[in-house]
Amino acid sequence: MLGLEGKVVLVTGASRGIGMAVARAFSEAGAMVAVAAREADALERVAEGLRAGGGRAIAVPADVTDPDAVARMVERVVTEFGRLDIACNNAASGHPPTPLADISVDAFDASLAVSLRGVFLCMRQEIPAMLEAGGGAIVNNSSTAGLQGVAGLAPYVSAKHGLEGLTKVGALDYAARGIRVNSVAPGPILTDALARAGAAAQEGAAAAMPMQRVGHPDEVAAAILWLCSDEASFITGATLAIDGGKLAGTPAFNVGFRST
Repeated sequence: MLGLEGKVVLVTGASRGIGMAVARAFSEAGAMVAVAAREADALERVAEGLRAGGGRAIAVPADVTDPDAVARMVERVVTEFGRLDIACNNAASGHPPTPLADISVDAFDASLAVSLRGVFLCMRQEIPAMLEAGGGAIVNNSSTAGLQGVAGLAPYVSAKHGLEGLTKVGALDYAARGIRVNSVAPGPILTDALARAGAAAQEGAAAAMPMQRVGHPDEVAAAILWLCSDEASFITGATLAIDGGKLAGTPAFNVGFRST
């Protein structure tokens, strides 16, 4: 129904979590999917799973912090499938909560290298390929941390705020040439990191959400597919929050409050 059948899609950070869910959703929608990440073995398992489900998929191991590797990644997709229509830039780097003054320069730089500079490097190669194909759609995976501060996460918050600006500039630069650039801002999602944190952390994250639960990777994937489809053809430079109401404002102080 989204008109994605036969589209060529590149998903970075696709070896697990949200990236893997996005790749699976595109494949189930009939798209040809290239999955990229640094972990070659895990990535190949994802591609094998997509092919086992009847899809066309290739694994393209790549480090998004390396400009040459990113160029080879996009070239491989175009060589294999003939063009590039859609990209989901999902690769990111996280870190344990740490007070700002205790964060090393190397740790700060490493986070920005993946989560911000890496997305720039990907877009820098994806956009020319899409122009050759006559247009396309890019969705960058941001975060609610790209729209508000989060204590202890200075490198991640800085990278995601930068990503929001990068998305808007890309949208403005290429709107008239048929390329739409948007972002999604997930709140707490039940990915590997939150799963490893245990039940108490998951319950705490859920309790902080107006909807009283965390999200699931498939819910993020569904939103990304919609943004890349013709159903969202007049949307560019936008950020879609997928956060259970987290950014809507402050919940009622009276926990017993219910609307009538």
